[in-house]
Amino acid sequence: MKGKIIVTIDGWSSCGKSTLAKQLAKALGYAYIDSGAMYRAITLYFLRNQVNWNDTGEVTEAPNEITIAFKFNDTSRQSEIYLNEENVEYLIRDLVIAEKVSEVAAIKEVRTFAVAQQQKMGEQKGIVMDGRDIGTTVFPDAELKIFMTADAAVRVERRFKELILKTRTSPSKK
Repeated sequence: MKGKIIVTIDGWSSCGKSTLAKQLAKALGYAYIDSGAMYRAITLYFLRNQVNWNDTGEVTEAPNEITIAFKFNDTSRQSEIYLNEENVEYLIRDLVIAEKVSEVAAIKEVRTFAVAQQQKMGEQKGIVMDGRDIGTTVFPDAELKIFMTADAAVRVERRFKELILKTRTSPSKK
């Protein structure tokens, strides 16, 4: 295959999308883009800046103040998300963010902003991106689209192990 491509990984919650995406990006030497982290970063911005997500005017203006980037951390050997030049990789995993991210991600203006950012990140190709609607809405013409499923029992076990690991390794617990 000539040149770099866009790889999208979509699927059910806790079926291994991120695990596969990270491994595939590493093997290909591509950037890994965690679309869910983008929505979490936007939620963090909204909470920090007291953006009322029921106010269309505030929601429409907020993206003008937001920059999102992924940078590879040589120490952790992973891509980490930056919100307005601040590494927020661990902050966005907080329970407060998890409780609000669905509400914020459901806002049309937020989704429009995030999709535009994701598409811009894919302009140079050479990315692996996972998340909801990545292969249909964000990159409908991606060269490789993967949709993952898993048995419900497997998904529950994966999420349980993930939550246990996060509570043991959370920076706030150290």
